Amino acid sequence: MVLGFIGLFGGLALLIYLTMRGMNLLIAAPLSALFVTLLNGLPLFPQLAEEGAANFLTNYMTGFSGFIASWYLMFLTGAIFGKVMEDSGAADSISKWIVSKIGMKRAALAIVIACAVLTYGGVSLFVVAFSVYPMAVSLFKEANLPRRFIPAALAFGSTTFTMTSAGSPEIQNWIPIEFLGTNAYAGWEVSLIVAVFMMVFGYWWLTKAIKSAVNKGEKFIERESDHHEVRQQLPNPILSMIPLAVVLIISFIFHNSLKQSALIIALTGGILATYLINRKYFSNIGKAISDGTIGAIIAIANTSAVVGFGGVVKATPAFGEAVDFMTNIPGSPLIGGALAVAIIAGLTGSASGGQSIALPLLAPHYLDLDVNPEALHRVVSISSGSLDSLPQGGYVVTTIRSIAGETHKDAYPMFGALTVIVPAIGTILAVILFSIGL
Repeated sequence: MVLGFIGLFGGLALLIYLTMRGMNLLIAAPLSALFVTLLNGLPLFPQLAEEGAANFLTNYMTGFSGFIASWYLMFLTGAIFGKVMEDSGAADSISKWIVSKIGMKRAALAIVIACAVLTYGGVSLFVVAFSVYPMAVSLFKEANLPRRFIPAALAFGSTTFTMTSAGSPEIQNWIPIEFLGTNAYAGWEVSLIVAVFMMVFGYWWLTKAIKSAVNKGEKFIERESDHHEVRQQLPNPILSMIPLAVVLIISFIFHNSLKQSALIIALTGGILATYLINRKYFSNIGKAISDGTIGAIIAIANTSAVVGFGGVVKATPAFGEAVDFMTNIPGSPLIGGALAVAIIAGLTGSASGGQSIALPLLAPHYLDLDVNPEALHRVVSISSGSLDSLPQGGYVVTTIRSIAGETHKDAYPMFGALTVIVPAIGTILAVILFSIGL
């Protein structure tokens, strides 16, 4: 069993290392899964295992393909919605309108709110980061703030108090519905309190860190790549918010009858609303749809790759022992659920991947114990957004390196503080509030 645990956490360490070295997740994940397989003594192929027994190939591909089968249309409609919002200038228009109302002096707050509005409106996290980054550079330059904090501001507005909150159209809030029989607004009272806490505490921490860096003499350093094309005409910002409202309203209307499938209809409605309202502002709608489709395939393939890794991990005896330990932690069952989902999300580097692996195992156990499904939904949703942001996470690598052009050494300390520690504290708060009867 000791060797099994070494394989389990050694596989995670290998996945983090290979990702940090820049290896594609579609290669890094199966290689890391192979390491887990060998140290846990699992057969490599179904032909080498007893009928129906766990093996590397079957378990990896079952996890990989199962996630695609369940979530491809959500990824597709979400990515296309984000791209049409971007191509029409609607995302830029909303962002700049928010900045004009908040002011240059509160550059970090403007970035956080712009990301929050777009994320809670259903725009893909990656698209939000790409859309808001150029404006963030301009704001930080104007305010002469260290640019290494830009990735943290982008991620904080996108992946904390919005992504996992009640009513959010992001899939991290919708995955538990399938397993718990809840809806997207589960535990909304507690969710609201936790979201406000994360927003206030996280923003205080971010501004404190920026102020400390400025006092030490850090300032904005311009790069040649900072010169982004500026659109001459943008759609009306208020009209541009209508598609976001359409997504939220449709998902609210159908969330009980269609469960997670309501998200497909809602995002499709958002796409149509964006086209009808802002069609004269599109640069190339065909390319936007094509780029959105390719982006969806890449995003779901990367997530599925780590879900496949998790599929091998959960077939090992060591994983079973770890789950037994976590689900039998004394005190509120919500503690074990939160811890299990957070750790599995950390193992896979994905909040959605962690939920997809953990909930089929955890949900029946906790429901049999008569745990409040709405409380469990909200707790696991919030907790999944904590350890998923360890350095190897796909969103982390993309935002820090590909979008912002920063190094993990410079940008990750604040990034990790806001996207790992703040949601972890939010999870603890949620467990306490549910435990006292809220």
